[in-house]
Amino acid sequence: MSLHAKKIDGVPEETARVARAAFPKGSLAMRIRDELGELFPDADFAGLYPARGKPAWSPGRLALVSIMQFAEGLSDRQAADAVRGRLDWKYLLGLELVDPGFDHSVLTEFRDRLIAGDAGIQLLDRVLEAAAEHGLLKAGGRARTDSTIVLSAARQIDGLVRLGETLRAALNSVATHEPEWLAGWAPPEWFDRYAIRFEDTRLPKGKAKQTELIEQIGADGLRLLAALHAPDAPASLRLLDRVQNLRQMWNQQYFVDNGQVHRRDLKDRPPGADRLVTPYDTDARGSVKRGIFWDGYKVHLTETCEPDSPNLITYVATTASTVQDVRLVAPIHAHLAERDLLPDRHLVDAGYATAREVVTARRNHKVTLVGPILASTSWQTKDGGFSQADFAVDWENRQVTCPNGATSSRWAEDRSQEGTAVVRARFPPSACRPCKTREQCTRSNSKWDMGRRITLRPQAEYEAIQQARAQEDTQDWKKQYAHRAGVEGTISQGVRAFGLRQCRYHGLPKARLQHQLTATAMNFHRLNAWWTETPRARTRTSRLAALRPTD
Repeated sequence: MSLHAKKIDGVPEETARVARAAFPKGSLAMRIRDELGELFPDADFAGLYPARGKPAWSPGRLALVSIMQFAEGLSDRQAADAVRGRLDWKYLLGLELVDPGFDHSVLTEFRDRLIAGDAGIQLLDRVLEAAAEHGLLKAGGRARTDSTIVLSAARQIDGLVRLGETLRAALNSVATHEPEWLAGWAPPEWFDRYAIRFEDTRLPKGKAKQTELIEQIGADGLRLLAALHAPDAPASLRLLDRVQNLRQMWNQQYFVDNGQVHRRDLKDRPPGADRLVTPYDTDARGSVKRGIFWDGYKVHLTETCEPDSPNLITYVATTASTVQDVRLVAPIHAHLAERDLLPDRHLVDAGYATAREVVTARRNHKVTLVGPILASTSWQTKDGGFSQADFAVDWENRQVTCPNGATSSRWAEDRSQEGTAVVRARFPPSACRPCKTREQCTRSNSKWDMGRRITLRPQAEYEAIQQARAQEDTQDWKKQYAHRAGVEGTISQGVRAFGLRQCRYHGLPKARLQHQLTATAMNFHRLNAWWTETPRARTRTSRLAALRPTD
């Protein structure tokens, strides 16, 4: 399909008359149209369509339909029906009452175009731009960020079932593309072993029998891969996604020793960031947070939090579940800087706040990153010994002084195991060996290496840590940081009302688009609440907590 962009000239008179009669107090869809006008001109989507071909349904209208679909939790069919039969939707889209709409499959095609053009975030940005034009959003002030887990659309499987399902999926894919070849080659017992889902079969109970079946599945998978690379096998089968998944999973899970197939020990398998957890969503990864195990992704939401304007989501990011929160701080600030939406203070939890990010945010964007810096985990801190904070650092003279007055003898700039810059200072054994409080400082018993060693961050980061930890005990800091808790309500709203925690589709690109549309839909609702002067929900207090005695 090709795009023939044309401007939508307002709402047809008859549509407006009937819609206002049916909705005398207005509705979400109608207020979006009245307050923000034509949000998405067709010309903005020109790069997603070819120059020639059958004319496409208006992409600007499809963008609105996609957002409203997530705003109301509708399927593609339900959204297409709403375009045909809902008066308020016709008002929003500027359609005639008799407009027949489109087939629901158009929405799938439109999402694919948004993914291919990486244009999903532009829908959120355009709504924010319109809000800013109406004085509802501006740079500065406060913003806050948090993340939550996202479950893959694929069912969660593990162990023996995961291996069996990977091979079964590959066989089904081969059967779809070359049924005659597979029927003539496959061993007869495979039709019983891999005909139905593994979780629906009667699996062996004993560990020895389970191990035997795991090795049998491994041998069968290698046999299939070898057959697919034989000269008489159709070459196209080797390139099938499910076959590629099988090869990758087998490389991660199995090894061959003296012709016998064995499963790798857990320590010999790839790290979680690289390890496949299901053949049906190869972007999903397994992770754990506060004792919760899940296969899927994480989504990060950043929102404004000012009392004189609506709390709007200004950035959304979806990552693999194994990506650490701290890696999102720089992309968030870079994105907001491009759109002139940087806050003065950015409130985050300990997962985002590190000394390096605090310094970088202040230096690159003049943003104050506010969050608790994780305390030292050294044994000295836990056991009441001399921790790093008890040592005085003279950066100018490149020297460290211990609590008892001894000075370091060595100072070297180095790199940590993670590749970050550090400074390593060392005290001479002659100063530490006779010290009466040595057991509070170092536990080294080597005759030649009894001096305390100190590893420091670069000066700017070191000073940021000291300053942050000192401020965390003040009432002003606690009062300021208390505003971060409000983002938990945003996460709750996204999960309960918009299905934020459950993927609708397979794969990271589609999950990312889902969350971009969800964040935009949430902004629609928040703008509507602001226009209708709906009060913000207050923190709920249980009946018991309300009876707490006052001091």
